[in-house]
Amino acid sequence: MTSLDQYRLLGRSGLRVSPLALGTMTFGQDWGWGADATESRRIFDLYIDRGGNFVDTAVNYTDGASERLLGEFLRDKRERVVLATKFTMAREPGNPNSGGNHRLNMQRSVEQSLRQLGTDRIDLFYLHTWDSTTQPEEVMRGLDDLVRAGKIVYAGICNTPAWRIAQMQTLAELFGWAPFVALQIEYSLVERTVEHELIPMAAALGMGVLPWSPLGGGVLTGKYTRADVADSREAGVAATRKGVMASSGQLSSRALGIADVVRSVAQEIRATASQVALAWTLSNPAVTAPVMGARTLAQAEDNLGALGVVLSDEQRARLDAASAPEPIFPARFVARPLVQQLIFGGSNVARRI
Repeated sequence: MTSLDQYRLLGRSGLRVSPLALGTMTFGQDWGWGADATESRRIFDLYIDRGGNFVDTAVNYTDGASERLLGEFLRDKRERVVLATKFTMAREPGNPNSGGNHRLNMQRSVEQSLRQLGTDRIDLFYLHTWDSTTQPEEVMRGLDDLVRAGKIVYAGICNTPAWRIAQMQTLAELFGWAPFVALQIEYSLVERTVEHELIPMAAALGMGVLPWSPLGGGVLTGKYTRADVADSREAGVAATRKGVMASSGQLSSRALGIADVVRSVAQEIRATASQVALAWTLSNPAVTAPVMGARTLAQAEDNLGALGVVLSDEQRARLDAASAPEPIFPARFVARPLVQQLIFGGSNVARRI
């Protein structure tokens, strides 16, 4: 059992954050499926009133409406909240420098977020996704300059290969620049491939893991059926949540099979499927705080109930078995009995990592 006011340290920093972060990509209706200002305020107030202190947004969410709404909600609560936002995504169609990881977009994005949020600093500033064009030294030096200028306090990173993050974290250590303290990645029972490289890397290099889409985009709630299975290659943001799911590739038969097991466990412990899915994610010791999204107050209330859910070893084993990712090289090779025999000579040696 835990609660929003049982705070955790974020990575190797001394920053204290709630075990569930409030995601606000659903704040604002500019993309066609979010919550209006009134419902967004009710969700925000519920989270804060329960002791939550960790709020997540991005400069481009709902075309800036998410940050603007948060700016209004935070007016008398700013010092109680650890405020996280992100840069990378383009904000001006047709302008190639309005997106990307380079210093110009980084600085312009920070200034826009500060205006939209009505604040003098960003507590946790994420690189939103790797652009495959900017040099890692430019990114890390730029983030460090923002820390030294007081525009941001901590840096984090999302949606980037593990080898690149490790390279950037090493550069920060080598040159005395601000390191990453947080890694935000997709992680749920339907997306566990991050367990191969990204999660072990974060644990070893001092980054708290913050899973986005811990409900598999809604698949794990049980709201979809086999008739909904679809895949879409649309580049634009769909006008419905189902369309977004199809674009993300999460509406698959495999995902729905995992959702069936989640529903079975939920029935056994008299919890909701959402609560079981969130509780499973929370049980990973590398996870600091899943990012909880909600479009209604009822959804937010339901998600917060996950903090009171305890899974038995047997239930967790069933969920793990239903969702296990295929092993990859070199772990697949090294784990073979023959290779273990060759490495350790048949001796029983304790593993550290």
